[in-house]
Amino acid sequence: MLNFGILGAGKIAGRFAESLARVEGCRLYAISARNPEKAEAFASRYPVEKVYIGHEQLLEDKAVKAVYLSLPHGLHREWAVRALSAGKAVLCEKPAALDAREMREIAQAARDHHVLFMEAMKTRFVPAYRDIRERIVSGEIGRVMSVDTSLCCEFSFDEAHPTYHTEIVQGGCLLDEGIYCACWLEDYLDGPFSLIRILVEMKKGVDFYVDAHIDFGGRKARLECSFNRSKPRQAVILGTGGRIIVDMLHRPEEYVLEAAGREPQKVRVPYEVDDFYSQIRHFSNLLLEGKTESPVMPLDASLRCAEILDCIRKGFPNESNRTSSLEYHQVTET
Repeated sequence: MLNFGILGAGKIAGRFAESLARVEGCRLYAISARNPEKAEAFASRYPVEKVYIGHEQLLEDKAVKAVYLSLPHGLHREWAVRALSAGKAVLCEKPAALDAREMREIAQAARDHHVLFMEAMKTRFVPAYRDIRERIVSGEIGRVMSVDTSLCCEFSFDEAHPTYHTEIVQGGCLLDEGIYCACWLEDYLDGPFSLIRILVEMKKGVDFYVDAHIDFGGRKARLECSFNRSKPRQAVILGTGGRIIVDMLHRPEEYVLEAAGREPQKVRVPYEVDDFYSQIRHFSNLLLEGKTESPVMPLDASLRCAEILDCIRKGFPNESNRTSSLEYHQVTET
């Protein structure tokens, strides 16, 4: 039996626990949190053998073989490195790091200690994504020429009780939602990239809307994300011989295939259990097989996703980066 520990007892940890219970050969063994009440409430809802107040104790438990890191974004690098140093395989919630520098530290720790690390990019593991990728790799829409991604949601944040999503360093829609879009760009557009133009809306120093256009060696990409508006959450992959339109790009079950010379085809490929299950099963199998890296979401893919977000973030308007070659617009709310 593969014993998992969870660092952090928030909402996403609960979703992970529910899905983990369906994965054969795995069990939730331990939970850690800084808040005793929160830890006990989690344990009362999701049966667990050990409850730790403080993450250090969980990492010291030799029975824990793998950890799911569900802490706020700004804590990922520290606790990923500490877990890897303790010999624990790490499945880390996205984004794996705040930037490429942090991701390089995590990757180096995983390689130095020969321990499995994988960013929990659930998108790449759901059956629909795998089906779409097979079609693209086989050439059904020809060579990919552009990828247009949009993940926009409207959230109501309680200013009296702020969350890390609205903090300047670790908050913002680019990290929280844009990482899903970057995952599509990274997978289908190779080579160097540069920012063409960007629209950013800020609120108290935090990005609430980002619309970035990127050049990948003559091929185009768009990454749009927000906290302040709702739009269809889609990825559109355009090739020389057709296109694929994906609904709910962060956890797709449906897409439309429009290939040249054929009628448009709507395809539905349901989840295996839920949108968490496939990535957990993949990660667990890697660990049981003694693998230290995922072929689906390798360390270099996580690093390149972080580099794409870094590239976009450098385009956020300020006095030091205003250049005539970059078109941008910023709206700041107070």
